[in-house]
Amino acid sequence: MLKHRGFPGRFPGTDHQFVIRRANMKEGASKLIVRERFPDRRPTDRDADAAFMAALWDHFGEEPFERGNLDAGRLSWLFGREVVPATDPFDPASYDALLRIDVKQARAAFPQVFES
Repeated sequence: MLKHRGFPGRFPGTDHQFVIRRANMKEGASKLIVRERFPDRRPTDRDADAAFMAALWDHFGEEPFERGNLDAGRLSWLFGREVVPATDPFDPASYDALLRIDVKQARAAFPQVFES
């Protein structure tokens, strides 16, 4: 499992984690799923999504990136919309899976991240 050095570990002041410490050797990587973001989510959840997207953008930009130690739960809130598979076929339960940011979708969902 690739560890993304320099990537923030969690959203400051919360328990929302962005990375995992070690691979699950028995069961493998948690499967990425598409999670619907309902409008009534808590503000800290929405802020964590924006901070995670900002970290992805700062770290990887438009280039494909390996899932590695990025948290499956946090990725799943963006998966299928702002973060999409970079390869076909795609294994949603692999630490080696390649992902990329769909910049158009990400700009629409998180305009504050892309303002400069």
